[in-house]
Order: sequence, then C-alpha cells, then structure tokens
Amino acid sequence: MQISKEQLSEYARLIVRTGANVQPGQVVQLSIAVEQHEFAAMVTEEAYLAGAKKVNLNWLSDGQDRLHYRYADEETLAVTLPWEEEKLRQMTKDLPVRIFIESEDPDALAGLDPEKLSHVRQRRSAVAKPYRDAIDGKHQWCIAAMPSEPWAKKCFPDKPAEEALSLLWDAVRRTVRIGEKSDAVAAWKEHTSRISEKSTWLNNQHFRMLRYESSNGTDFTVELIPEASWEGAGSTNQENGAYYIPNMPTEEIFTSPMAGKCEGKLVAVKPLSYNGQLIEDFSITFENGRAVSCSAAKGLELLEKMLHMDEGACMLGEVALVPKESPVNRCGFLFYNTLFDENACCHFAVGQGFKEVLPDGDNLTTEEATAKGINDSIIHVDFMVGAEDLSITGFRADGSSVPIFRNGTWAE
Repeated sequence: MQISKEQLSEYARLIVRTGANVQPGQVVQLSIAVEQHEFAAMVTEEAYLAGAKKVNLNWLSDGQDRLHYRYADEETLAVTLPWEEEKLRQMTKDLPVRIFIESEDPDALAGLDPEKLSHVRQRRSAVAKPYRDAIDGKHQWCIAAMPSEPWAKKCFPDKPAEEALSLLWDAVRRTVRIGEKSDAVAAWKEHTSRISEKSTWLNNQHFRMLRYESSNGTDFTVELIPEASWEGAGSTNQENGAYYIPNMPTEEIFTSPMAGKCEGKLVAVKPLSYNGQLIEDFSITFENGRAVSCSAAKGLELLEKMLHMDEGACMLGEVALVPKESPVNRCGFLFYNTLFDENACCHFAVGQGFKEVLPDGDNLTTEEATAKGINDSIIHVDFMVGAEDLSITGFRADGSSVPIFRNGTWAE
C-alpha cells in the first residue's frame, strides 16, 4: 500500500490531537529526522490548528550522528555546552508538549566504538536527567514513527527500497489503527478502554510477586511495590488535566517493580536496538535484584556497558504485559525499533522506573520515589521476553496465586 497524503494527514492529526493532545496556548517541541521534513510540516500545521502557541523543531540526522562519533573526540561529544543546557532549562519553564517521530536506521551507528558511545551517552544523560525529572507529570508527550528507507530495508532486506518502504508504512498504519472501519480516534478510544479494563483487574488482584517461566530458559521472579498501580495506554498531565497517549502504538500494561528485588534468568526473544547498534540472542541473570551476568551472540560488550551506565542501570525499572496477539506481533516481522517491538510481547526494562505509578507519584521527589522502591537511573531500556509459551503467575501476600499469562497471552 502506498502512502497517501490523506493517510499522512490523518496520522499527523492523530499524533497531535489524540497522542500528544496539544492544548491551546501550549509550546510544542517536535523532534524529527531532517529526511521527514514534509511530515514535520504536517505535524507542525496540525499543532498550530490545535492552538499551539509555538512549535519548535529539533532536527535529527543519523548521518550527522555517525560522522560526529567517527571523527570527533569523546571529550568534545560528551560535554553539554551552555546553550544546550539553557534549552533544557527553558523546557522546565515552558513545559512543552514533546512529540518524537522515530525513523532512524537501526544500523546507523553500527561498527562504532561501543565504549565511546556509552561514555558520551552517560555523561550527556547525567546533565539532562535533572531537567527531565523536573517536568515529569507536568507535560504531555507522544512518541510515534514515520518509516524511512534505511529502516524499511532493514526490516525487508530482500525487497526493493520502494516496496520495503510501502510494506513498513502499511505495518505502521495498522498498528496505530489508521484506516480501520471506524475512524482512528474512535478506534483508539475503544482500544484504550480495553487496556483500562485489564489494568483495573490487575490492580484488584494486589499481587506482590510475579513468576515468569518459558521453555527457552526464562525462569524469573520479581517483587512488586504494594502501593504501585498497573497503568496502560494513557496518562494525565497533572498541570492541566489533559489526557494523552505517550506511545503510538501501545499495547502494554505496565508497572514499576520493587528495585533490587528479583531473581533468576530472563531470555530475550527479540534483538535490542541500542545506541544505533544491535544486541542479539541475549540473556540477563539477576541475583539479589541486580544483573550479575549476561550473554549475547552479538553486541555483548554493548550490553555490558549498558548495564553499568550507573548504579541503577543493572536493576529493573519496568514490568510490562503484552499478549502475543498484539497487532504489532501479528505483523510477523521484527521492527528493529523498541517502540514497536516492545508492544509485540511482554517485556522488562532496566534502569529508570516510573514514579507516577505510586499514589501522588508525580509530586514525589526522586529521593522520595526511590525510598518507596522506584529504581533511579539515567537509562530506561526495554527488552522483550514474551516467548510463545510464556507463563506468568501472580502471587498475593497471603501466598495464593492466580495465572496471569499462559502460552504467551492472558489466562482469562
């Protein structure tokens, strides 16, 4: 299916009006690849039609990033310049609606020094983190995607470029519910309602621990924070009450587990694209709540660097449930993009947890959230564990148990 202007316009409107839910008078910050300038104009116009006060563009370029890492020295790249930090500071004043349009090549930084990539990311993230923490719960944001030719060729290497791009767009369109029988906005309302029903059921069970088992070697237990809730699909900006959908697509129901309280082995079922490079056929073993060892057929050094980015990088920040019949999974191929692949099946994330899952969590300081069990880190990296035969069992405080997933999907 070719990309029509009508579908692109509908997509831009869906991202702005339903995903980010831009309100009159708000500043919008759009991050998008330079190659997507035509779609950037559509999103920008839609934001202004929604009443945006100003739309600021942050242009991205895989090619430029690769050249920077290839030729510039590590110290130069790692330093956050005063004008860059001032932009972050201004963000805490404007509280912009942030829209991210992903289209990067999964192999954009392949072959570059993983240690250099990790060190640069570590230092720059440490500077940005206090500013990101300062706007948590106080603004809307949405991550969506727009296919690019390099990304499409990665997903469909045996197809001509034009056909690959068309195939990837068709998959993106279906996973974000563009072109369904009802209009996309109505389809999303129905979808988020279903996710909300499952979230409510999980919250009513009051599980204290989950057990994961599958024939590929996953055998894992993780403790939950008693007062933390399961969330899904949408969030609410506490400053203005605007309801927004952070990820498009989204199929997950998630919470943050008790930091430092998990045991066992998790085997990934999909490659992880991290820092523009791939980590494939990997597993992570946890003891006393921390990743103590890992293995990978490809990208082992990168995985090890990731798990040592800071004190919290080796602990879990998220537990997410996604049934295998997810529209993303039904597409039948690997997207090589975490936004999509994490919505294909159950996953975990190492690194930063979500303080908003706690009562009045958005008003807690990082220290207060950490004291209640939320992990803190400069990273948050999802990896997929949802095998076809995955079994998840929930245990309550009294020892009673309930099957949650069987054979990769909801038990009930």
